[in-house]
Amino acid sequence: MLPCPGPGRVDIMSQTTTGPMHRAGMSGRTDRNPVIMALLLPSVLYNCVLAVINNMVMPLGFAHIALAEMLILVLCMIYLLTKGIFRQHLPVLAFLGFNVMVAGYMMVVNAALFIEYLRSIMIISIFTMIGTWANRATVVAIFRIACIAVLAVLLVEIFRTTIYENVFNPASYFENTRGLRQISFDGSKLFQNAQKIPGRFSFGLADHRTSSIFLEQVSLANFSGVLIIYLMAMYTRIARSDRILLMVTIAAIITTNDSRTMLIFSGVCFLGYFIFPSLSTKLTALIMPGILAAGLLVYLVFPSASGDTINGRIVLTINKLAEIDFNALMGLNVAVIGELADSGYAYVVNAGTAFGLLALWLFVSFLPAGRTAAQRRAAYSLSIFFFMNMMIGGNAVFSIKIAALLWLLVGYMKVSELDDVRECVPSRNSYAAALAG
Repeated sequence: MLPCPGPGRVDIMSQTTTGPMHRAGMSGRTDRNPVIMALLLPSVLYNCVLAVINNMVMPLGFAHIALAEMLILVLCMIYLLTKGIFRQHLPVLAFLGFNVMVAGYMMVVNAALFIEYLRSIMIISIFTMIGTWANRATVVAIFRIACIAVLAVLLVEIFRTTIYENVFNPASYFENTRGLRQISFDGSKLFQNAQKIPGRFSFGLADHRTSSIFLEQVSLANFSGVLIIYLMAMYTRIARSDRILLMVTIAAIITTNDSRTMLIFSGVCFLGYFIFPSLSTKLTALIMPGILAAGLLVYLVFPSASGDTINGRIVLTINKLAEIDFNALMGLNVAVIGELADSGYAYVVNAGTAFGLLALWLFVSFLPAGRTAAQRRAAYSLSIFFFMNMMIGGNAVFSIKIAALLWLLVGYMKVSELDDVRECVPSRNSYAAALAG
């Protein structure tokens, strides 16, 4: 183990270390970082807090939601600026910088302010870099608290639905803040999309698709996917009580939310836990093309599939991709973006050009490290979750409610080896070894 020098920072231009690797600069491996916890937890909880305010204090609008999210991102950026930029942040900054240029180009050619996709890229980049500053105790504490909050509210929603409705009133919240006019079903205050759809797959354990603190069913389903990735990466590093909490929460979400996608994902990851460690992370680059090829096969077999089924969503995505022309590839067709919420790939192409999709594919595929079995499990499960979600779940995977925790974990796992050994990296060769993956 290399000795740690005194406080300082890395000069990323000269590749000279004038201080410790940032992880060794923590107060201790077992100490939680309260600042990171204070920055991350609101990203998961702010929606339900605003819903209570909307229901019990005063009506809110979209501006309140945007300001809350902007405040979280600004505070995160301030934190990162105070900590400094290190070599392991350069791939993330390159990804962010490229997308800033694409956003500038989009605004020029469309003669309009358009930053929706850039906002998604900023969420990914900011929380990935914050993850490189978090130690294990901090990451574990954040996931534990988020998991407990989601499970506690979920149980109330399942067994005391009226209380859940009266506290959060999701229907009013989404109507006031998103302009989504709600259709009342027997006076229900639930978000209308969370209602049961006749003929749709269901375990029959709840009278609606559960939403918990997220107030809508899609984010809760994706939250279970993030927990699965976390369990894949951290299973041997967390306490038995945390494993039980995670597995109970995942099972409760999937069986009451009726998420077919996450049911499939959980099965893939169960097998992958034993298979992924033996694979090179370079192969993760094949996951997105593989999912697109599988989607095309489904389209060829079930070309008339439609509605809220897996086949229907896949066919919708392939149809939207088939509609992409040269203007869309070059970002000249932003007017249709509002119609692409259920088609993630078409959304990214139209909102960020074909080059934006290429950059996203490379970033998700190659940023995660692959030095250890845990890192390889995290890398594979991340790519499968992300690109499968874009095929079936649309652009919901970019929501800060889910993305903050997901990319915090990705950033942490990128340098988690350094956390385990608390080593410093004072030389060019040591940096190269630490960043390889």
